[in-house]
Amino acid sequence: MDKRNTPGLRQRLQAGEILLGSWLMASSAICAEILADAGFDWLAADCEHTDTSLEQVTNMARATQSRTSMLVRVRECDTLAIRQVLDIGTDGIIVPLVETPEQAAKAVQAAKYPPQGIRGFSFGRSNDWGATFHEYATEANDRTLVITMVESAQAVDCIDEILAVDGLDGVVIGPYDLSASYGVPGETSHPKVLEARKRILEACANAGKTAGLLVIYPTEKSVRSAVDEGFRFIGVGGDVMFLTEASYKMAELARNCLVLEKVKP
Repeated sequence: MDKRNTPGLRQRLQAGEILLGSWLMASSAICAEILADAGFDWLAADCEHTDTSLEQVTNMARATQSRTSMLVRVRECDTLAIRQVLDIGTDGIIVPLVETPEQAAKAVQAAKYPPQGIRGFSFGRSNDWGATFHEYATEANDRTLVITMVESAQAVDCIDEILAVDGLDGVVIGPYDLSASYGVPGETSHPKVLEARKRILEACANAGKTAGLLVIYPTEKSVRSAVDEGFRFIGVGGDVMFLTEASYKMAELARNCLVLEKVKP
């Protein structure tokens, strides 16, 4: 699974690319493989809001290998949780609930090998069970993406300090939690939330780091708007959302066909 000859997700973001990804909540390697084949630049397994296990993340990583970059939203800013998802061969982490530079620094430390961090060395899927140990250990720090989530007013207030953490590649906004933090749950277009988004974008531009946004129910207008605002790491929908929407539409189509059949003269 040697990826050294191709630019990693981190290098592509550093080069200024706009990268589109999607969310994996179904804990399914099949869904992961389908979304990878669809052409997303990255996919993120959600271990915070689902019962997805480490074994299931490993299977998703196998299913998407060579097709796309695989990230994991870990359940929390926990050193062991971060270490484990990287050891199974994923390309980086998205860390929720980060509100201070100290928490951001802890995430970076857990994701990076010494001397930059405290990640432990081992044989595993990430280094072909030891076959490419030295090559992986040498390049992992440069290729591993570390992004934290901005989900609260406190995180927005500390955004400059958070982005100043060395080794942090950027932040991604969790729009629903952010809206709730400002007392307007679900109102992701509320002026308070939009002002916070603007503040985050400005801070990322000043720090030279990536601004990301989750567009839960994507439309052409909403995705274009995110790009125009300056977001470069954009998550659009996810396996569960896609399946739900398609299922409801198909069921409605089928019912309509039955109704039309009954009213035939």
